Amino acid sequence: MQFAKRLQPLQANVFADMDRAKALAKVSGQDIIDLSLGSSDLRAPEHVIEAIRESLSDPSTHGYLLFHGTQAFRQAAADWYRNKFGISVNPETEVLPLIGSQEGTAHLPLAVLNPGDFALLQDPGYPSHTGGVALAGGQIYPMPLLEENGFLPVFKDIPTLVLTQARMMVLSYPHNPTTAQASLAFFQEAVAFCRQHDLVLVHDFPYVDLVFDDTATAPSILQADPNKSVSIEFFTFSKSYNMGGFRVGYAIGNAELIKALRQVKAAVDFNQYRGILNGAIAALTGPQEGVKASVEVFRTRRDAFIKALHRIGWQVPTPTATMYIWAKLPQPWASDSIKFCTELVEKTGVAASPGAGFGKAGEGYVRFALVHEPAILETAVGRIAGFLR
Repeated sequence: MQFAKRLQPLQANVFADMDRAKALAKVSGQDIIDLSLGSSDLRAPEHVIEAIRESLSDPSTHGYLLFHGTQAFRQAAADWYRNKFGISVNPETEVLPLIGSQEGTAHLPLAVLNPGDFALLQDPGYPSHTGGVALAGGQIYPMPLLEENGFLPVFKDIPTLVLTQARMMVLSYPHNPTTAQASLAFFQEAVAFCRQHDLVLVHDFPYVDLVFDDTATAPSILQADPNKSVSIEFFTFSKSYNMGGFRVGYAIGNAELIKALRQVKAAVDFNQYRGILNGAIAALTGPQEGVKASVEVFRTRRDAFIKALHRIGWQVPTPTATMYIWAKLPQPWASDSIKFCTELVEKTGVAASPGAGFGKAGEGYVRFALVHEPAILETAVGRIAGFLR
């Protein structure tokens, strides 16, 4: 049996690889502490659950849901965005519901790229960004994110020949996996660069609320491009509202890009269950204290994990955003993050994500997800200490 060549770049996936390693460790008797996946262990808000619960008994929610049936959700998303960032959004032409933001970032290349076109992606970066370009037959130019540059790409380093064939750039800040943040000035530079080179600018924005500085707000790409001339931004309910399993997100941005993504989406699916969108509306329009509470939970976990790592002599910086720790590996593991993570889970049951799984520039790092209570995180660090010895 022969399969399409487009599957070849999809053979390796950091989450699938670690899932196999965790399964083997569990079979061998290890008690798994899984810090490899950024899947929140916190509960979705009760008013969200109640909205979905009420929908279940309403038979009118049980059928297919087409675009015009999502109007209430699109209006709620547009209102939420305007209230948070001060920019008006047309819910009819500039908002698109998604079955998780990953659906949007993976499908948008099908609407933007012709085979052979370049996409400029962050390295390290989120794996679905790479996968979507591969499925579209595009080429990837990795923009290295280096510590000395604040884990921001340097646009002037992108070769001219690549730019002549490039059609899109993908950014994501606060950043997974490095936890870096970007300023509005950086986004303004990115918008200007993309206008100059006729690039679509994609911003994946799952950690919009997971910022630990009480006086700071993570900027939106549309604040740098308020006319939505080249930009589209992706939002999810997975992090702010702990709704990862509900698979709901949305895109806001340039009307032509929204229309093109909607055309791709129409060939693949309708929309998710109306009850899920009712829950999402409740999340956006209801009390936001739960979002703040979740941020405080991850702040407490961050502090406990960092303190424990420092106690065992592993000096790592304290992240200002996201739900991760991005740690530079000590010797002798500094050049083989996959081996480190594989042996760590095999010998201790602690699962982490190798930096190399996020791109070549991620080698030498490991990502820990703060998805357990502080006591469990401290237990994990104790096991790591024994492994390092």
